Amino acid sequence: MVVFPNCKINLGLNIVSKRPDGYHDIETVFYPVYGLTDILEVTFDTTIWTPKGSVPVCELAQTGLHVDCPPEKNIIVKALYALANHFSLPHVRVHLHKQIPMGAGLGGGSADAAFFVKCLRDMLQLEADDTQLKSILSTVGADCPFFIDNQPSIATGIGNILSNCSIPSIDGKWILLVKPNVHVSTAQAYAGVRPSKPNESVASIVQLPLDNWQGCMHNDFEPSVFSSHPEIAEVKEWMMAHGAIYSAMSGSGATVFGIFNSPINQIFNDNYFQWQGQL
Repeated sequence: MVVFPNCKINLGLNIVSKRPDGYHDIETVFYPVYGLTDILEVTFDTTIWTPKGSVPVCELAQTGLHVDCPPEKNIIVKALYALANHFSLPHVRVHLHKQIPMGAGLGGGSADAAFFVKCLRDMLQLEADDTQLKSILSTVGADCPFFIDNQPSIATGIGNILSNCSIPSIDGKWILLVKPNVHVSTAQAYAGVRPSKPNESVASIVQLPLDNWQGCMHNDFEPSVFSSHPEIAEVKEWMMAHGAIYSAMSGSGATVFGIFNSPINQIFNDNYFQWQGQL
């Protein structure tokens, strides 16, 4: 089976509080971008089975954009191991063709894990509903459960408490994604923020007309990340100067997105990943 895990953006992101376990409670809106995808092919050998609770065999081949970790540490393999705690599984073969950049704030790895688990569930007819898959995936990555429903969602907690929402004001708009060739450490990004409850929630702001978002909705990571990586700030400035109705950094970076009324010419050089499409 071949599936196409898509990426997401964060429409605003508030760091609300630090938890006793060291994680942070956040408030954000995950919005799927269906046009930018990885390609995932999954096959298996049903003559070789691993009992529930044991470590299954996974052959993972990777092509496309560089994946900065060995196959055995890929989030897909971690998701397989998490699933194996609940089900007996066969020998699995996976080919991942990477088109969503890593360390970009786009959730590409989380999407790969979620689509992979859904794919195995459907191919093997495992007795697991979406709620159980979300629970399993929450042990792999905080935003993995989002990609099970894969619909615009308000996310709270560490990003794992989800409720679907409708955002009609951006339907049909054009989005431009631009990532400079820099890496933003998530740990450093969190170290640079001071948690606080926002005056107005992102859930309420995204129900306003799109023209009202800029200046009202914020990504709390931007000040510290922009200070450390001014080239990311320059991308956002370029977006706004070229007609973006709303622009922000996604997640902890390094991708900046702009929402436009129509396609625009892309002028960034080869040191930048860039993609545009319709929402």
